Amino acid sequence: MDYQFKDIEKKWQKFWADNQIFKAEDKTTKPKYYVLDMFPYPSGAGLHVGHPLGYIASDIFARYKRLKGFNVLHPMGYDSFGLPAEQYAIQTGQHPAITTEDNIATYRRQLDQIGFSFDWSREVRTSSPDYYKWTQWIFMQLFNSWYNKDTDKAESITNLVKHFEQNGSAGINAVCDEEILSFTADAWKAMSNQEQQAELLKYRLTYLRESTVNWCAALGTVLANDEVKDGFSERGGYPVEQKKMMQWSMRITAYADRLLKGLDTIDWPEPLKEMQRNWIGKSVGALVKFRIAEGELRNENNNSAIGTPTSALIEVFTTRADTIFGTTFLVLAPEHELVSSLTTPEQKGDIEAYIAQAKKKSELERMADAKTVSGAFTGSFAINPLNGEKIQIWIADYVLAGYGTGAVMAVPSGDQRDYLFAKHYNLPIIQIIDIQNIETEADPTKEGHYVNSGFINGLTYKEATAAVVAKLEEIGAGKAKVNFRMRDAIFGRQRYWGEPVPVYFKDDLPHLIEEKDLPLVLPEVDKYLPTESGEPPLARAEGWVYKSQESRDKNQEGAGYSYELSTMPGWAGSSWYWYRYMDAQNDKEFASKEAIEYWKDVDLYIGGSEHATGHLLYSRFWNKFLKDLDLVVEEEPFKKLINQGHIQGRSNFVYRLIDEMGRGTNTFVSHGIKNQYKTSEIHVDVNIVENDILDINKFKSWRPEFNDAEFILENGKYICGVEVEKMSKRYYNVVNPDDIVTRYGADTLRMYEMFLGPLEQSKPWNTNGIEGVFKFLRKFWRLFHNEAWEFSVSTNEPSKAELKSLHKIIRKVEEDVERFSFNTSVSSFMIAVNELTDLKCNNKAILQDLVVVLSPYAPHICEELWTLLGNAAGTLSYTAFPKFNSAYLVEDEFAYPISINGKTKLNLNMALSLEPKDIEAFVLASADVQKYLDNKTPKKVIVVKGRIVNIVL
Repeated sequence: MDYQFKDIEKKWQKFWADNQIFKAEDKTTKPKYYVLDMFPYPSGAGLHVGHPLGYIASDIFARYKRLKGFNVLHPMGYDSFGLPAEQYAIQTGQHPAITTEDNIATYRRQLDQIGFSFDWSREVRTSSPDYYKWTQWIFMQLFNSWYNKDTDKAESITNLVKHFEQNGSAGINAVCDEEILSFTADAWKAMSNQEQQAELLKYRLTYLRESTVNWCAALGTVLANDEVKDGFSERGGYPVEQKKMMQWSMRITAYADRLLKGLDTIDWPEPLKEMQRNWIGKSVGALVKFRIAEGELRNENNNSAIGTPTSALIEVFTTRADTIFGTTFLVLAPEHELVSSLTTPEQKGDIEAYIAQAKKKSELERMADAKTVSGAFTGSFAINPLNGEKIQIWIADYVLAGYGTGAVMAVPSGDQRDYLFAKHYNLPIIQIIDIQNIETEADPTKEGHYVNSGFINGLTYKEATAAVVAKLEEIGAGKAKVNFRMRDAIFGRQRYWGEPVPVYFKDDLPHLIEEKDLPLVLPEVDKYLPTESGEPPLARAEGWVYKSQESRDKNQEGAGYSYELSTMPGWAGSSWYWYRYMDAQNDKEFASKEAIEYWKDVDLYIGGSEHATGHLLYSRFWNKFLKDLDLVVEEEPFKKLINQGHIQGRSNFVYRLIDEMGRGTNTFVSHGIKNQYKTSEIHVDVNIVENDILDINKFKSWRPEFNDAEFILENGKYICGVEVEKMSKRYYNVVNPDDIVTRYGADTLRMYEMFLGPLEQSKPWNTNGIEGVFKFLRKFWRLFHNEAWEFSVSTNEPSKAELKSLHKIIRKVEEDVERFSFNTSVSSFMIAVNELTDLKCNNKAILQDLVVVLSPYAPHICEELWTLLGNAAGTLSYTAFPKFNSAYLVEDEFAYPISINGKTKLNLNMALSLEPKDIEAFVLASADVQKYLDNKTPKKVIVVKGRIVNIVL
């Protein structure tokens, strides 16, 4: 029977599911290998052909590792909290859980039909209470921890409390808020519980504080930096502004150094590691205190001068303390807390207008826009601590409130942004190094000697830096400091569809609910919008309050305590999910100690580079925290990471004829002749185009306005235009894998996606080439069947040529899979099948090994042939990968071209070990050669060993 892929694929997908063929073992003598894909958010649109690219690659590798004797964990689940389901709920009133469940059903169907070897017994969903119970539990551990710089790890908050009780705040070296109290043990004990809890909040690894956030009023929530583009939300395109709000944050900055150092220990793409290094942004420099000039601070309410207390300082972090004598003005972030009190009445209008303008940009945009010069003068001045010079205080959006101190000392001679700013606003530029050239731009040189720089004149860079820092410390105007660009992570969203934060408020301070009350389940609400007073949607829940165990025991009626109304951000559930796969059914802990000690970490992780400074950074942070608490065994979660490229859309176009009045007609001109007419291009659905030829009848029924369309053809066909673009519904270039599987089969789709090009590179989807892969699989099937399509294999001894073809592909696939070069394997499979077809090979020993080698790529057809060869169903996935034998590739024969008078007449196979005289004798004795000699005696026989034989008559 010919290759019936539909029946074959359905049969084996059912068999795998019914028999849980890919269920990983928890106890085995086999070595472990953990292969993981970044789990998807289940959107309503389902998968397009670009989505499975990484999944197919990881599945090939997982199947290959099983054949190599590994116990493979290859799970799948869903990152199922997200804004799209919530937005749909807002529009329709349908609960996000219903939408999510429907979407997951679509995803599961699509994933199953592609034949992935996932262990579905371990499926996780971040929106399931059974799962987010443990997300909430990890949050509680963070809340109950602080970071001890001396031990360089997180520790229990009870250790900190014990220290306070015994020694007060003396000797504590913690990552904490800037403004902490100094107190004795007695003073600590004298504090009320309220005061103690308020102080401890400054040390906890997750805490509440006022932060500048990306606020999207239309979505009613705070957005992460990577969710904002050009001042608008990535989803929906709504305006986003910078706003100060009380927010939960996580002290990821405590782990900044470890996050940096850890990058040197993991096998990740270097560009992605560099993205994380830049995001963390370690800088070694100094903290400098600029005193505000007398009388500059003003009352925020009436703008009257209130004098300048000695504590009125602007702190600046700089990596070039040596340039302090070149400072000619200070620049504050528009959100800096001192801006309003520094603004004079004359400058108030300019400052307020500028702040309003700055709010429209995200921090990422402000950092990226290096060309635009803008700012506003506050009207106030500061004093340079080393020379007493009075300098202007400005605000500008290139300074960020969350980086450093939110203020910079501007040195126009050494910094290009400061230089452009000074030129634009006519501010002083002072040369501070003798070889500096500042005629047309800033010169940041560290060579030469200092001038116009007081006590460091004549010194070199290293000497000057040390001298300036020493002087600042001596006069109490600064100190050496290491700074990081990365800020603490905002951990709250003002939306419904997310994990509830397991916190209630008592006397305006946060307290954890009891562990036995986990999970704190999302309550029902009447609408999924913020309240009329602007509170998050959870404020709509009726009677959703926390009651203490005491009041519950006494069955007391009462108001209870208000829960936190924000939910966790989208990255919470994805920051630990790989551990849940290790022990997905455990209801006592997030994963057992035994499971974690066995599986340890992810050996291979495949996903997009767009998660570099989001999920991949937060996951490393949470993993290190869990390691500090001895809950996991590895410092890093993902040993090896591969960023798969994107499959881009291949758009098609038709060309509408424009009439003399400039109006579009209902006539369409073929691509090759469009330049003879005036036309406008229109995207056309790629699913009604094949090999760039438009199906005219389908086009007419595609949209009502095209029912009566007319066409100007070329050679009787309508040829469409082509362009590579992002795969998107708006371009009508989305290809649904369902359609490909229906037409060609899942094995064809799997091999074709690999055939398109290297895994890490982006490439356009082009259906034009898929037919060739389908024909290859049919040709492979043909090897096992006779002319009547009956299954027929022989048990004869394999020939040398057959063994050579087989072992070439064994070696090639081993090498390619180990280096993730899947595309070149597909080409090699085609060559091998062509060679075996030419050899008329139907040898069982050869073909059975070939089935095993091909099975990771095309598992359905190989499972069917494996059983036809007489093997038990379900054993293919765990058989041994054939061993490569180099001896079969050693050439011991050569087909010598035999020429007569310089013209090649035939080829003769001879052993390469034969000497020239033996070759000559063998050739002249050949009956085939004698036919061409016509009984003539050769004058000469020229033998070039291993190359050619020429007979001269």
